[in-house]
Amino acid sequence: GGQMPLQMRLPKYGFSSRVGRITAEIRSGELNKVDGDVVNLETLRKAGLINASIKRVKVMLSGEVTRKLTVEGIRVSKGAKEAVEKAGGSVVEAVVEEKSAKLAKKEKPVAESSE
Repeated sequence: GGQMPLQMRLPKYGFSSRVGRITAEIRSGELNKVDGDVVNLETLRKAGLINASIKRVKVMLSGEVTRKLTVEGIRVSKGAKEAVEKAGGSVVEAVVEEKSAKLAKKEKPVAESSE
């Protein structure tokens, strides 16, 4: 028989979110690395700040925004939004996607009694 392998002796634990694999956080100071005045997913990829598999980004306050930028289609924390606006830029919030019809709760039909 032999000894039970270590990975089989230890309990399973944890959870890896599927959303977490496609989500990234960017520090506000890194926005200065983007070429041009518009910051969106595509320009962040070109600047090498996120990889191709990332679909959602949130900008967090850390560092200074040194130039006027327009942040489009990206979630931004309250502090980072103030930092971008203080530098003369603007933030166009990402449109929140509606839940698909498949996920929406269906109303149960009222059963009529046949008496």
